[in-house]
Amino acid sequence: MALTGRAALIAALGSVPIGIWDPSWTGILAVNAPLAAACACDFALAAPVRRLLLTRSGDTSTRLGDTADVTLTITNPSPRPLRARLRDAWPPSSWQSGTEVAASRHSLTVPAGERRRTTTRLRPTRRGDRHADRVTIRSYGPLGLLTRQGTHQVPWTVRVLPPFTSRKHLPSKLSRLRELDGRTSVLTRGEGTEFDSLREYVPGDDTRSIDWRATARQSSVAVRTWRPERDRHLLLVLDTGRTSAGRVDDAPRLDAAMDAALLLAALASRAGDRVDLLAYDRRTRALVQGRTAGDVLPSLVNAMANLEPELLETDARGLTATALRSAPRRSLIVLFTTLDAAPIEEGLLPVLPQLTQRHTVLLASVADPHVARMAGSRGHTDAVYEAAAAAQAQTERRRTADQLRRHGVTVVDATPDDLPPALADAYLELKAAGRL
Repeated sequence: MALTGRAALIAALGSVPIGIWDPSWTGILAVNAPLAAACACDFALAAPVRRLLLTRSGDTSTRLGDTADVTLTITNPSPRPLRARLRDAWPPSSWQSGTEVAASRHSLTVPAGERRRTTTRLRPTRRGDRHADRVTIRSYGPLGLLTRQGTHQVPWTVRVLPPFTSRKHLPSKLSRLRELDGRTSVLTRGEGTEFDSLREYVPGDDTRSIDWRATARQSSVAVRTWRPERDRHLLLVLDTGRTSAGRVDDAPRLDAAMDAALLLAALASRAGDRVDLLAYDRRTRALVQGRTAGDVLPSLVNAMANLEPELLETDARGLTATALRSAPRRSLIVLFTTLDAAPIEEGLLPVLPQLTQRHTVLLASVADPHVARMAGSRGHTDAVYEAAAAAQAQTERRRTADQLRRHGVTVVDATPDDLPPALADAYLELKAAGRL
């Protein structure tokens, strides 16, 4: 139970004249005894909280930055009407800062034997699962003097998925894929390495594509057409070690890597390739294998929802061994990791030949745009020192990237906004060149 502000105000107003005219225990009792009786009656007439039946329904998932509506149904089986204030508690990251009080508190009236619904709108600020906490209900009597209060556990989970902001680039990349596949009208024929069909020669065709045997069997000149490779295997490897925790534009590097991985997965599945996912630091954090083209993107998004950077050094040997087990056939392994010199030279380079001799390896790294801004800063002494430090950092990244390229690795180093389309372009170039 809990006293309301109204009861405290009545007690204070009644005590003032007694304190002026007759400051005695008798006077205080004369004011507070009727108030106590009124509070007891009010408490007895308030609907009991423990007997209420609560159930949930609504959204079970949402993308980061979007809203999720969770509906709470309150059934009042008692013979007294329920007049209540309700708090639907969730973790603090379920709302933007400063909006929790307005979003989680509700006023409602439920007549005897009826039910009512109230909706809590969540706007999560972090990925992962958000579990509902307790529901606290304060039931008021008709006088509003004394309340019944109790809590109910009503489980519910909302999974906050990666936002996939790079999906805006998908239409343009699919258009380029169709050009490579020869399914749109372009000035040159579709490139690729897999034989598709024969057609009649037209002026402008490459004479090297003429099929002389087919030409001898018919009256016209026949040329071969090609299409990009299909049914190839891609393994997306997310490094979830300490370097993925570094913040770039107020978000972890891991989030930018996941956004680029989702765009690449969507494009590759549309191109007829099979896509798997491995997240690893010192052990496997997520593994998605064997999904169909229609199911691969939802599976990847769901697996990435709970991934968080681990503050420990990535075991490059363990990562390589796990990747080789996950890709027994020749595949394109896309490794999302850092281009910092120490982790690459001490961790990845010694074991890199194990990957490159069996697979095509593409390394994608998230660059910090603040470093580029520092490199261009001038005007005062501090700015010059910042520019020198940024230039040194950029030089080290280029040197590390050159080392990887000498081992046959394709390197894509770009800022969070530019990495997804740049990685998709690198994939299309490999596909057109028949290197998958």
